[in-house]
Amino acid sequence: MFYGAIVWDPWLIVSQIVCFQCLYYLTLGSFMAILVGTRVSQMSLMYFFDFSTLTASTVTGWCAIVSFLLSSLAGAIYLLYLVERAKKCLDFSATLYIIHLFICIIYGGWPSSITWWVVNVTGLALMSLLGEWLCIRRELQEIPITRLRSNV
Repeated sequence: MFYGAIVWDPWLIVSQIVCFQCLYYLTLGSFMAILVGTRVSQMSLMYFFDFSTLTASTVTGWCAIVSFLLSSLAGAIYLLYLVERAKKCLDFSATLYIIHLFICIIYGGWPSSITWWVVNVTGLALMSLLGEWLCIRRELQEIPITRLRSNV
């Protein structure tokens, strides 16, 4: 990918956001199934979108918290492959968490738990900072220049 002239393509941006959001929720669902699903009798969307499930007072709540944080770490890797630019990582991470906030408001009302806010702000910071670091490392790699010699 060349980083010269940037062409503004809204369809590309929207498709990256949709893909990023879907990958995040697939990863969150996988971690929830492994960590929370083994502790509860029935998994539901409540563990994704209800702020009352993120609590530090139960083992299930801690498993949900760890699921959210592991998903944000995986999100940083998704940023590396989907966004590919360090300066866009914060934008995409914040967009993901703002959309998540809206879905949580629709599902269960305004999140009034301090634990929910701490987990999501920490997840946003982890995702954006680690994603930026990974993208910067990729951007600073040497570009291999190979010369093909013909033996003619």
